[in-house]
Amino acid sequence: MKFKFESLNIWLLSMDLAEDILALTRKFPSEELYNLSSQIRRASDSIALNISERFDWSIQC
Repeated sequence: MKFKFESLNIWLLSMDLAEDILALTRKFPSEELYNLSSQIRRASDSIALNISERFDWSIQC
């Protein structure tokens, strides 16, 4: 099942960004695995999540 927000260019770009961030943070030192890299990954993931949540909310109103 495909959701309507998945066709938004901004959502697709945010998914690409999250993949790029994941690849980048894999190169971070191991001591940053649970600190800085985790925080950066969660922040980049939240961009796509926020777009999808807002899009869903705007459709319901």
